[in-house]
Amino acid sequence: MTNKRNTVLYTGVTSNLFRRIEEHKSKIIKGFTQKYNVDKLVFAECFENINYALMAEKKIKAGSRQKKIDLIKSINPEFKELTF
Repeated sequence: MTNKRNTVLYTGVTSNLFRRIEEHKSKIIKGFTQKYNVDKLVFAECFENINYALMAEKKIKAGSRQKKIDLIKSINPEFKELTF
């Protein structure tokens, strides 16, 4: 996820993407995403196993900012908000 200007990147794992997006948009959870107005979904992956999701999250978080941008651009070159 990112903010409206695409200047902040946030990576997380959830079992309910729709609920989590709404939490970001309504800013009901205090912390990083509320502080930096992170409420735009620009990349998502689905996993059948939580352990695979957690491994992917760790790999993404360990990468450089440029690697994160490249990953997003691989499916969403214009950083458009993804809707489901």
